[in-house]
Amino acid sequence: MRLNHLLVPVCLLITTCSLVPASSDDLVRIGLKKQPLDLHGLKAARMSRMQGKNGKSLNALRPHASDVDIISLKNYMDAQYYGEIGIGSPPQKFTVIFDTGSSNLWVPSSKCILSIACLFHHKYKHTKSKSYEENGNSCTIHYGSGSVSGILSQDNVKVGDLVVEKQIFMEATKEGSLTFILAHFDGILGLGFQEISVGDVVPVWYNMLEQGLVTEKVFSFWLNRNTDAKDGGELVFGGVDPNHFKGKHTYVPITQKGYWQFEMDDFMIGNHSTGYCKGGCAAIVDSGTSLLAGPTGVITQVNRAIGAEGVVSIECKQVISDYGEQIWDLLVAGVQPDKVCLQISLCAPKGDRSASANIKQVVEENKEHISVGDDLVCTACEMLVYWVQNQLKEKDTKDQVFDYVNQLCESLPSPMGESAIDCNTLSKMPNVTFTIGSKNFTLTPEQYVLKTGEGPATLCVSGFIALDVPPPRGPLWILGDVFMGVYHTVFDYGNVQLGFAEAA
Repeated sequence: MRLNHLLVPVCLLITTCSLVPASSDDLVRIGLKKQPLDLHGLKAARMSRMQGKNGKSLNALRPHASDVDIISLKNYMDAQYYGEIGIGSPPQKFTVIFDTGSSNLWVPSSKCILSIACLFHHKYKHTKSKSYEENGNSCTIHYGSGSVSGILSQDNVKVGDLVVEKQIFMEATKEGSLTFILAHFDGILGLGFQEISVGDVVPVWYNMLEQGLVTEKVFSFWLNRNTDAKDGGELVFGGVDPNHFKGKHTYVPITQKGYWQFEMDDFMIGNHSTGYCKGGCAAIVDSGTSLLAGPTGVITQVNRAIGAEGVVSIECKQVISDYGEQIWDLLVAGVQPDKVCLQISLCAPKGDRSASANIKQVVEENKEHISVGDDLVCTACEMLVYWVQNQLKEKDTKDQVFDYVNQLCESLPSPMGESAIDCNTLSKMPNVTFTIGSKNFTLTPEQYVLKTGEGPATLCVSGFIALDVPPPRGPLWILGDVFMGVYHTVFDYGNVQLGFAEAA
């Protein structure tokens, strides 16, 4: 339930959309065109072996299968991927983010007259649709960058060559936040599970299956990371396109419905494990998030290792100054790490921390105000305990440990999450690796660093941002477009699992 978050300067991009005739493989493709980025208009903003039905291998599905629907996606600066849908009879066209991190469909309403964002986007007019049916229930969807509210309506929704009948969606009558004004999309089409659908509205994907529009209960993403390429990527409903991946997919089960959540085995910087995922880490794959989000402690280590210049955290250094000796003594004395901050009264008992009550609220609300957590002192303490504990294993002296920890404090991301990088140092940066299903999925510096601009104006930004989701539901990693652009992803609803393979 989130918008793409672009942590680099962005500007408005004029786009044109056109329907492309069906190709020779009998698949309906929606073509999208774009004009070059206007660098003079830049403005800072945060935008945001598997078996199918009847035992048929989904990897063997050919792209000409009549029951497969392909949606071409637009890539805006490796940060927004969106495609075109139609709502109503005749269809009114909208560009939407196909978001696996949310489950509702919404587009601006013709009744949206008081929000500036609606002036810049297409608006749904139910009076021009023969298939419109009134619902009238009010609805509000909260995102990290703001909220959208409106009324629920029912109409036919055309996705590629498929028409989903009687789909309930939200006509947004109010859109807050600068993010929606600068967005290069009109609305959002959620592809998450119904468990996180606001108002318990049946998602578009569920109705596709219920109405028999696709036979295989699977959809897959290919995201093109080449910003100069005509095609931004493809979303395939009902199967996979073998032209978009190499080898075989590695599949892992969904551990909890809602988001597409699974268990990650490890995370490594270079060839060294961070130890953060000992015993497993919860992670979700989210096509609606541009970057890679993880716990502040380990993300800070990543940004230090790659030379990212974060803003100095006053709270972090203050905790070192005031409580560093106590933290050291307690750890050396054998106090359990998760009890240290509680013992020195910098953290409240976990049961009293309301942020842990609802993962949905934490993921959404923290997304816009990414920092070291709601309770800065507590979070800083927990990070320091983690860092000091790791250094104790290396048998370094106290002075060496605190010198290292101070360096980590200096590498903390800024309050908005940005961490700039010298573009000339990419060749010296380490690879990072996610271990999923006992297999390593590696990203090179060229893959996890975002670039914008040309020549002297080129800006490089770390693809890692900090996001702290407390226990029992956290820590939580969010693998967004930075990861999905390198690894073709299969969302297997029928077998409740995810598949990853190297993108072609």
